[in-house]
Amino acid sequence: MSSREQFSSKTGFVMAAAGSAIGLGNIWGFPTQTASNGGAAFVAVYFLMTFCLAYPVLIAELVIGRYARANMVNALQEVAIGPITQKLGMGVGIYGVIVASLILSFYGIIAGWMICFLIESVASMLGYEQFSSWLTSFGFERNILSMAVFMLLTMSIVAGGVEGGIEKWSTRLMPMLLVLMVVLIAYVLTQDGAAQGLRVYLLPDLSHFNPALVLNAMGQAFFSLSLGVGTMLIYGSYLGKEESLPKLGAAVTLIDAGIAFTAGLLIIPAIYVAKELGTTVFAESGELIAGPDLIFQVLPSLFASMGSVGYLVAFAFFTLMTIASLTSSISMLEVPVALVTEQSGMARKRATAIISSVIFAVSTVILLNFEQLFDFVINLTTVYSQPLLAVAICVFSGWIWHRNKILAEIKQGHEDIEDSLFWKIWPIYVKFFCPVLILAAFLQSVIG
Repeated sequence: MSSREQFSSKTGFVMAAAGSAIGLGNIWGFPTQTASNGGAAFVAVYFLMTFCLAYPVLIAELVIGRYARANMVNALQEVAIGPITQKLGMGVGIYGVIVASLILSFYGIIAGWMICFLIESVASMLGYEQFSSWLTSFGFERNILSMAVFMLLTMSIVAGGVEGGIEKWSTRLMPMLLVLMVVLIAYVLTQDGAAQGLRVYLLPDLSHFNPALVLNAMGQAFFSLSLGVGTMLIYGSYLGKEESLPKLGAAVTLIDAGIAFTAGLLIIPAIYVAKELGTTVFAESGELIAGPDLIFQVLPSLFASMGSVGYLVAFAFFTLMTIASLTSSISMLEVPVALVTEQSGMARKRATAIISSVIFAVSTVILLNFEQLFDFVINLTTVYSQPLLAVAICVFSGWIWHRNKILAEIKQGHEDIEDSLFWKIWPIYVKFFCPVLILAAFLQSVIG
């Protein structure tokens, strides 16, 4: 394992891990879920879930990954203590890799839409109306071509390796993403209707609180931080032993939650600005009309109302979305790529090409059966599978792997951790509270 790739710096890891977390889950998923679940009530529960459930699981993944220096399947088998738990580790690992691949299969479709709307802003600016219309239509040809472009971009970065591909591009793309988001927020908040959107976003209405909201917030927290599917476990395996895992995990969690909140400051006010401009956003019952394609229904009308400056704003926004998509997709593709390269010895570039082709084929099947499969795959992976996989990670780190070995691994980058508040709370918390709370919220929602 001595030749295993590593991140070259702490900043490189934080940018890559934050980039994995900060993707469509934050800028597309979080605001959509917020708007669909009553605004500020969802935001409050999301933050609670992120810090009380997602952060402890994130640390568990990082610790297991750095200790084992391997893909998800091998890592869970490495910390197992007998044949039964080794088989369990293999099963959980394989399922995690499958879920990560399925997430990327629908993620690539949505990211392809982002690319289409990005190009459309330029086409409209140049007066190519027919091409613009094609780019914004929901056609199979347009969907599959844009998805192919996005998968090629993702594949090219992952094929470059950890330092030369993932770290290199994450450290370049993340600052661009943050600058674009701040500029767009500053613009949207000056528009009529933005104040109403801020009130909905920041002032909780407890009447919206229900079990479904809790499950959605928990699923969003795990999806946003890429937990349960081995992404953070793999990134942890590329970390040096001198790094403090609790501190790095806290940094990634804070950045992720902060960007999600910031994205809400952009999207939620934009919804009400669009409403002010005459766009039908809510049904008579008060429910949000748009579902997963919220931003594609609401924001284009907002951009169109701005006149010629709208083309520039649209270009900036969908550039932001494409960047966010890439920083997450490269981490998801790395999960199966790491498994194949380590298990078979296959060259990284070849493994990346083969796995990308398989995921592309799955995405094509989803597109051919969009009404039946799109929402189904999203719910199967993010709402149901990720929380259950997170429970499995808790079981391995809290019940199967020996506590002294966990302590020894964490102490390598944080010598005085044994006397800290973190170590007094985290082992017990991840052993008892996390799995119980996750399962309780999950079962209550399923039964309800």
